[in-house]
Amino acid sequence: MRLIDFDRHLKTRGCSIIRQGGNHTIYFNPENRKTTAVPRHREIKNVLVKAICKQLEIASPFN
Repeated sequence: MRLIDFDRHLKTRGCSIIRQGGNHTIYFNPENRKTTAVPRHREIKNVLVKAICKQLEIASPFN
């Protein structure tokens, strides 16, 4: 999945960016106070997308 599409998915689910590190962006879900790191690559593997969504407790874009 492309990073720009995944970023759009996270933001529509209510997640916001806390900060950006060297190679990762830290997202925060205010509904359940969960945070996770998302790598800044052009393409993110679907398995990783599902794992990040599970960590943030939001729906996966593949459902």
